[in-house]
Amino acid sequence: MSFQNLLVLREDPVAIVQLNRPKVLNALNLALMQELVEVLHQLDHDEKVRCLILTGDEKAFAAGADIREMAEAGPIEMLQRNTIALWDQVQAISKPIVAAVSGYALGGGCELALLCDIIVASETARFAQPEINIGVIPGAGGTQRLARTLGKHRAMEFILTGRPMLAQEALAVGLACRVVPPEACLDEARKLAGEICQRSPLAVKLAKEAILKAFETGLQDGLDFERKCFYLLFGSEDQKEGMKAFLEKRKAEFRGK
Repeated sequence: MSFQNLLVLREDPVAIVQLNRPKVLNALNLALMQELVEVLHQLDHDEKVRCLILTGDEKAFAAGADIREMAEAGPIEMLQRNTIALWDQVQAISKPIVAAVSGYALGGGCELALLCDIIVASETARFAQPEINIGVIPGAGGTQRLARTLGKHRAMEFILTGRPMLAQEALAVGLACRVVPPEACLDEARKLAGEICQRSPLAVKLAKEAILKAFETGLQDGLDFERKCFYLLFGSEDQKEGMKAFLEKRKAEFRGK
């Protein structure tokens, strides 16, 4: 795969997508987001790929949306562009996405990391929603996802001040799952993705759907959805293989069927 703003590395069953605008700290312009959605959808439909890694470089995961594209725009123009809908399409990816975050994850970059399913942060990671400093607010889900992740009061402080959150604090409040040295960040994401790839692809897909449902519904509706997914998996070959392997005390060979 060849893209102007991305680098894609296949390590089947893992695929690594790297944001590649280093001169502007991987600022998220329209062209980059369009390419990102395109490649993620391609990989989501590739049966050889079971888990995705999204990363930037050592200086920045992504230093936010490209302000040059927005500075002089009016509300109708922004509405017609509807660039933020591209973030929604990242949310729609069915395969798990592990974010490997080093350096800056600011504004839209932080929101992009929040769209991923697991965040591995390097010790240099800096998360922030600094939109308040330029007269706007987060527009790609920051207020909603951070409130659900951090709770009301931490989200208020984080967004209303625009202050950065360092890696260890992100770990403490549940924004990041692991913190490692910068040189180990991508390898740690690979390790985690590799663990996920050893599980049943069907079970992983439905588990991700069920967890995301918890953010969108009440408890009872979420429990009903979980139960249906649980029962549905008993129609899969992977369920039969997994339980048979458990009883036979051997490693299961999941085929995603």
